[in-house]
Amino acid sequence: MDEYPYKKGRIMKIKVVLEPQEEGGYTVYVPSLPGCISQGETHEEALDNIKEAIELYLEPDEDDLIEYSEGKIVEIVV
Repeated sequence: MDEYPYKKGRIMKIKVVLEPQEEGGYTVYVPSLPGCISQGETHEEALDNIKEAIELYLEPDEDDLIEYSEGKIVEIVV
């Protein structure tokens, strides 16, 4: 299989929610990706961390792909 779209320089815009925490730092989550959440001490760190979390969230699990071995696996750009 080819590399994933985000590794080919393609852009996918995703809205995230960045919330400052009372104890310091930020929590950031992606409403369109349930359970995709991260945090950071600074605004920049939180955004860097959520980018990594999104990449991992969207990366297919090889075991899941085996389950669909009857079909053809293709990539699309959104």
